[in-house]
Amino acid sequence: MKNFYNRVSNRNQRSSGGPTKSQIPFRLNFLFIIVALLFAALIGQLAYLQVMYGTQFKAEVNSTDTTIETTNVQRGMVYDSSGKVLVGNKAHQAISYTKGVNVLSTSMYDIANKLGRYLTVSTSSLTPRQSIDYYLTDQNRLKAVEGKLSGTKGMSTTQLYNKALSYLQNDSSFKLTKTQQNAAAIFAKMSGAYALSTTYIKDSGVSSTEIAQIGEHLSEMPGIQVGTSWSRDYPNGSSIRSIIGTVSSEKTGLPSDRVNELLAQGYSRNDSVGQSYLEQEYESVLRGTKAEKQVEVAGNNTVTKEVKKYGGQKGDNLQLTINSKFQSQLQSLVHSAESGAGGYSTGTYAIVMNPNTGGVIGMAGVDRDPSTGKITTNALGAMNSDIVMGSVVKGAMVSGALMDGVITPSNNTLTDKVINVGGVKKSSWFNHSGSANITVNASTALEVSSNSYMMQLAMKEANFNYVAGSALTMNTSIFAKERGYFNQFGLGVSTGIDLPGESTGLKGSSSYAHIGNALDLAFGNYDAYTVLQVGQYMSTIANGGTRIAPHVVDSIRGTTSTGKLGAVKSTVTPKVLNRIDMTTAEKQLVTEGLYDVVHGSNTYKTGGSLSSISPGISAKTGTAQTYYKGHETVTLSLASYAPEKNPQVVVALAMPNLGVNAEDNNMQLAKKIYAAYWKTVQSKTTVG
Repeated sequence: MKNFYNRVSNRNQRSSGGPTKSQIPFRLNFLFIIVALLFAALIGQLAYLQVMYGTQFKAEVNSTDTTIETTNVQRGMVYDSSGKVLVGNKAHQAISYTKGVNVLSTSMYDIANKLGRYLTVSTSSLTPRQSIDYYLTDQNRLKAVEGKLSGTKGMSTTQLYNKALSYLQNDSSFKLTKTQQNAAAIFAKMSGAYALSTTYIKDSGVSSTEIAQIGEHLSEMPGIQVGTSWSRDYPNGSSIRSIIGTVSSEKTGLPSDRVNELLAQGYSRNDSVGQSYLEQEYESVLRGTKAEKQVEVAGNNTVTKEVKKYGGQKGDNLQLTINSKFQSQLQSLVHSAESGAGGYSTGTYAIVMNPNTGGVIGMAGVDRDPSTGKITTNALGAMNSDIVMGSVVKGAMVSGALMDGVITPSNNTLTDKVINVGGVKKSSWFNHSGSANITVNASTALEVSSNSYMMQLAMKEANFNYVAGSALTMNTSIFAKERGYFNQFGLGVSTGIDLPGESTGLKGSSSYAHIGNALDLAFGNYDAYTVLQVGQYMSTIANGGTRIAPHVVDSIRGTTSTGKLGAVKSTVTPKVLNRIDMTTAEKQLVTEGLYDVVHGSNTYKTGGSLSSISPGISAKTGTAQTYYKGHETVTLSLASYAPEKNPQVVVALAMPNLGVNAEDNNMQLAKKIYAAYWKTVQSKTTVG
C-alpha cells in the first residue's frame, strides 16, 4: 500500500506543475532563430544580385519589346452596275505556319518532317539549294558530309557549311527521296517566314484526311495551324477578267518589279497583291486591313503576352459602271463580227460609254492572227491597240478649224475638188477624177465625209495659199496645230481612264519630208488612235464640249454583316479634263453634220444604213486605206451617240485590216450593239 501511495503522489506532483521545466519557450526561440537566419540570407542574396547583376537585369527588362503579328483578311469583291458579283473570294481549307521568335532551323526541320507525314505539298518549285539546305539541317548528315571534305582545317562554321553545300551541288548522286522532297518543300516555306509572320504551307486542295490528321497532332508542331485561305472567283464568267486584272498568289509572292515598294508599305513577301488593271489600280481599297495581335517579347526572345489588338477588316468592294450582261453580249457581238471578217483582219474592238459621266458600260475586243485565223479575246485592245481610224475623226478637224477661225458658222463653204500638190493628187472617196466637184459647207462635209474639205482646212490653218499643181510648202508647225485641236477631244493623248496601261496612240513623223502627210492627218489617215480615245472624242461632242475621263469604277462600297454589298463609302465623280472653247453656233454646225451622216438627204451621205436604229443616232463613219505586211487593206471605224437630243450613250468601234471590198461591217456591228444596249442596259422609254 505504501508503494502504491508513493507512485500516485509522484504523478500528482508532476501534473500540478512541480519542479519540472516546460519545453515550449525553447522550441519557439529556435524557430525564431531559423526564420531570422533565412531572412538574413534572402536580404543578402538580394543585395548581392542588386550590386553584381542589377545593371544586367535592368537591361533585360528594358529590352522587352512589343511586336505586332499580322494575319491576312479577305480581299474586297467586285460587282457590276446592277449589283451582280463579278469577282468574289473562294474559301479553301489551308495549313499555315506562324514562325515564333528566334526559332532555330533545327526546330523547323523537326516540324517539317512531322507535318510531312500528314500533308502532301507540291514539290515542283523546290530548288536544288532548298533540297540541300533541308538535307544539311540534320546535324548528323552535315557532319557526315564534312567528313568527306578536305582542307577544312581552321575553317569557320559558315565556311564549312558552304563547302558542304558546294560538295553536294556537284554530287550527281545526291537526290532526296519523295518523302524527303515533300518535307523539304514544307521546310522551305517555313524558312521563308519572318518572326511572328504567317505563311501558308498549303493554301488549297487540303483533303479532309489531312485536316483530321494534322488536327490530332497540332500540339506536336508549334506554329502549325489549320485555317482558311482565299482565291479569286468569277461566278459570272471570265469575259471581264482581263479588265479586272490579276492578283499574285501566295506561291508567286510579290511582283519582283515592285517588291521593295510593297515591302515598304507593310506587305509580306508571300502576300497576295493586285498586279494588273483594276486589281492593281484599286489595291489600297481592295486589300483590306490585316488582323493584328500585339505580342510582347521578353529580352530572352520568349513571348510573354499576346493580346488581340485588331480583328482585321475585309477589303472594301468596287461597284463598276459596267453591266455584266451587256458586257457579255458586247464581247459576243465583237467576236462574231470578227469571225466573219477573214482575210488580213487583225481584230475588232468596241467601247460603249455614258458621254455625260464617262462611265464605261462595256468594253470588248478580240485579236486575230491572219496567218492562222485564230481569234483570242482581248477586251483591253479597245484601250491599247493603236489604229489608223480614217474619217471618223473629221468632227474634231472641223471643230479645230472653227476654233482657229479659218471658217465660221456663217462662212464655211468650200468646193470639194481634187487636191493636187506637186503632182500628187488626193481626193474624196466620191470624186477621185474631179468629175463630181460639189459645193459643201462644214456640216455637209461631215455628212459626205469630204477629204478635200478637210485638206483645205489644214492648208488654211497653215496659212498656205493653195495653187493646184504647186509644191506643198507648209510649215511643219501645222502638225502640232492639228494635233493640238485633236488632243482637246482626247485623240492622241491619255484619256485618263482608271485602268493602267492605256496607249496614247501613235504619231507619224512631223518632219518636212512628210509635210504631205499633214493633209492625210486632217482626214484621219496618218496618226493612230485607240477605240477608247475615239469614244472620248465623240462623248465630248455629245455632251456639249466637256472632255471627261472615262472610268469603270462607279463607287466604293462596304460589306453588310451578312456579306452582301454594303453602303456607298465614296462615289467616283466625273473628272473634267478640259472644255472645248466653241460657241453654241459652232457646236451646232458639227452636231448637225453628224446627224446628217445618218439622216441627211445628200446622195453621198455615208451612214444611211444606220437610220433604222431607234432612237435615232448621230455618227461619223470612217474608212482608212491601210496595209498589212505589204497587202492593201481597209480599216472601218465608227463613232456615234444616241439619241440625237439629250445623248445617253456613245458607241465607238474599229475593225482594222479588212479586205479592200469590205463595205458596212462597222455599221452592221453598231446596229447590233445599240439593240443590245436598249434591251439590256436602258429602256428606250427612259430617254428624254
